[in-house]
Amino acid sequence: MGREALRTPKLPSWTLFLAVCAVGIGGTFQYGYNVSIINAPTQHIHRFLNETWTNRYHKALNPDLLTFLWSVIASVFSLGGLCGAVVGGSMAIRLGRKGALLMNNIIAMLASILMGISFPTGLFELLIAGRFLIGINSGVGICVQPLYLGEVAPKHLRGGMAMGSSIFLTGGILMGQIIGLRELLGEEMYWPLLLSSSCLPAFAQLLFLPWFPESPRYLLIDRGDELSCVKALKRFHGSSEYGREMEDIQRESFALDGVKAKKPWQLFTDRAVRWQLITVIVMTMGQQLSGINAIYFYATYVFEQAGISAEQIPYVTLGTGACECLTALTCGLLIDYVGRRYLIIGGYLLMTLWSIVLTFSLTYQELYPWVPYVSMTSIFAFILSFGLGPGGITNILIAELFIQSSRAAAYMIGGTISWISFFTIGMLFPFIVNRLKQYCFLVFLLECSSMAAFLFFVIPETKNKSFLAIKKEFHKLNFGRNKKETELYERRQLHDGF
Repeated sequence: MGREALRTPKLPSWTLFLAVCAVGIGGTFQYGYNVSIINAPTQHIHRFLNETWTNRYHKALNPDLLTFLWSVIASVFSLGGLCGAVVGGSMAIRLGRKGALLMNNIIAMLASILMGISFPTGLFELLIAGRFLIGINSGVGICVQPLYLGEVAPKHLRGGMAMGSSIFLTGGILMGQIIGLRELLGEEMYWPLLLSSSCLPAFAQLLFLPWFPESPRYLLIDRGDELSCVKALKRFHGSSEYGREMEDIQRESFALDGVKAKKPWQLFTDRAVRWQLITVIVMTMGQQLSGINAIYFYATYVFEQAGISAEQIPYVTLGTGACECLTALTCGLLIDYVGRRYLIIGGYLLMTLWSIVLTFSLTYQELYPWVPYVSMTSIFAFILSFGLGPGGITNILIAELFIQSSRAAAYMIGGTISWISFFTIGMLFPFIVNRLKQYCFLVFLLECSSMAAFLFFVIPETKNKSFLAIKKEFHKLNFGRNKKETELYERRQLHDGF
């Protein structure tokens, strides 16, 4: 047993690795890419709005109205993401995980066309519509991709493979920062091309994903297609190794015994998933409200104080994107050794520490010449801690805490909470910073420490455990020590399945 634990996990086949890439390029990569690319052309879009308004109405655009229009362009992406999260789970159930991702690319193509023609047609409304549609695309992708990866991965590699979502998300952010540089598509004449370039990942997924199988769990448990499930498992795991995964899926299928996929509202009344659902809601809110947005807000100021020129700051900012990408890769390598519980709790504790350091260093930023470098180091350390903890682990745990009948609904709920939190922090954050200044990190310190405490007492370790075994871990929280009530509930669930 000791030697087996130390043995390096290997991918069963290249098909599995390539499937992760095919799913990721049009999934969470799109989310990261479209969050990132909107930053570079901010001033160019402001000029476009001014010129369009003047040409259309023959009067200058009011500064307050300009700010409002830009806020709509920036925030409508979150509204689209919320809509995408709401419909993503239903699409994954009706069309399958693979089918939902393929259909989602049509939305991305349409969004790219609308954003690309907004400038030549002089219609900023098309830019707003395009950002809304690409938000829907991102919301669906960030909901369905982790579902697919969590279901196709072998048990011993589930954490590392599911980290593909975070790796592609951070890769999208980094790629957006690179493409948005002045030397590439950051010049004023190229901003419509920059925004419409999101059609390229969509086209790549449409080209490559059809060559890979549907999720085996979906095929057997949701569709009842055992033959297709076996074929998919053989492609993913090899003809000699697929047996164990098939047994695991069959056990889960037998336990469900015909129970249909649940709707999101049904989870709120299901006592068997009460604490799993509470954990998902708390984790997704905690991830968005952890202070990572504050870090990026203060990054430019800290870099300026450290003596970096305004022209060089975009290139230094690339370091933050590269840092996130590097931590996602590192987390992917560590997760199946260290475990989910240690990484996510440790990540929040480290973020608590760096929030304290940043509060002091930003307060005394101008007192000593070396303090800005402490702030800069703390910024990168905070990003590293976020990537190793909540940034990488949250989506994986949502997949692992639920069995097949509840998983899609759980992602719909988690995605909805995440996008609402993302929108809320985007609206409230400027006011928090204006009022509290650098002391805003005391708020995030309290949030991160509270998250660490909650997860310590609630979340079990899920490494190398089947979905049914993880479900049993929560029985004590959901039902207490009342064994009779647990047995009655399980019998009722089996009866409802017939």
